[in-house]
Amino acid sequence: MAAAVWPLLACFAGLLALDRAGFDPAPGAAGAGVLFLLVLLLAFGALWWGLRRLGAATGSRSDVPAAGVLAVAVLLRLLALPLTPSLSDDVYRYVWDGRVAASGANPYLLTPDDESLAGLRDDSWRKTAHRDVATVYPPLALGTFAAAAMLPRPLLGYKLALAAVDLAGCALLLLLARRRGNAWIALAYVWNPLLVVEGAGMGHVDVLGASLVIGCVWLLSGGGRRGRRGTQWVVAGVVGALAVLAKLVPLAVLPLWWRRAGGRQRRRFAVGAVSLLLPATVAVLVWTGRVPPGLVEYALRWEYNGPLYEPLWRVIGALRLDLAASGIVHVVRVIFGGDIEATPWSTLYSYAYPQFLARVGLLAAGAVLWLRLWRRRPGPVRAAFGAFALVLLMSPTFYPWYLIWVLPWAALTGARAVLVLSATLPLAYLPAVTGLPYFPWVYSAIWLPPLILLVLERRRPEPPSP
Repeated sequence: MAAAVWPLLACFAGLLALDRAGFDPAPGAAGAGVLFLLVLLLAFGALWWGLRRLGAATGSRSDVPAAGVLAVAVLLRLLALPLTPSLSDDVYRYVWDGRVAASGANPYLLTPDDESLAGLRDDSWRKTAHRDVATVYPPLALGTFAAAAMLPRPLLGYKLALAAVDLAGCALLLLLARRRGNAWIALAYVWNPLLVVEGAGMGHVDVLGASLVIGCVWLLSGGGRRGRRGTQWVVAGVVGALAVLAKLVPLAVLPLWWRRAGGRQRRRFAVGAVSLLLPATVAVLVWTGRVPPGLVEYALRWEYNGPLYEPLWRVIGALRLDLAASGIVHVVRVIFGGDIEATPWSTLYSYAYPQFLARVGLLAAGAVLWLRLWRRRPGPVRAAFGAFALVLLMSPTFYPWYLIWVLPWAALTGARAVLVLSATLPLAYLPAVTGLPYFPWVYSAIWLPPLILLVLERRRPEPPSP
């Protein structure tokens, strides 16, 4: 194993050396950014080479030396932990929101620029982006941030805790892969450079939610203590709810898991999930008095690198379909009457623009495709893969760390296009660090390679039946 992993470890040592030497991929430092991303791309090549050496591409072995695999995973994360959060400043927002929550103030209502929070301002506040927007993170994430904010070294303490949760998720994924007959396939997640850099390096909370989802799937797939299956389904529901309270993405898969279960298992899973989600939701609504405004802002305004969204809204604008939508609103208003400046007409006119129409169209398409998943009743792994892939494909926003939700299930199901996407997604940082225009060239560099591989794999003839 040592001969197969040393190039990957060397690449991460190189990233750390660049970071310590001040070669951070920060805005305005184009050379440093390109060099950092180039070494990261080399790490994906080293991972592919290592997996080939270990026989993961063609083997069917299940006797993976779990201790050795996890030891390499620990080393990778130890090399990534000291990295400066230069690719993304989200972790500074986490620490700031944690300080606000720990002080007893309401981060769902108070933006970082609110003058009532001036006494809390520190270095994390100065490095926080979007200070005009209140937090969007659910209660478990906020609680984690608050706990970290009270530590002597909040950033390091938070990243250490996140890395520990990440490694626990990796261990459970290895068990899931072994149950599927080939534990080597889990290495495409456990050693994936995107996961290591965005988790231990940049500190994204998505790792917490994804690890909880892995734990839930492990329970749903028969993990845990035998002879206590009833309790296990309740615990699975609780763990699934905790994943939602870390980030809202797992809301797309919880109903699919519930539908797959039967009889008492379905009721027990629902009891476990609802017993946690319901009081948490009520508490946030009571504390905030409404849907958190930051969440509304994110849903309506945030956009970057959406695989379908980016070309769709441009097509809508080129075809002037937004004018057609305004015309439909005008005709309906004339029929029913009403002042153009009065609600709801003024609101409908204001939303008749290409980006919003693209969001509505993708939401409708996503709902139809999700209902197809619902009717098929996929197993826990397929449900997670399908639901998360669907959410991300239809989303207007697809930052590199969002792929962490899909990566475990892409590894288990052998979805090579997704694994290639994990290597091309870091190119999404190029516009920020080099000033390159995102569309169409960076967009194409990110999405065309996995798309081409997907098409080629689908055109490949099926092997003859024995």
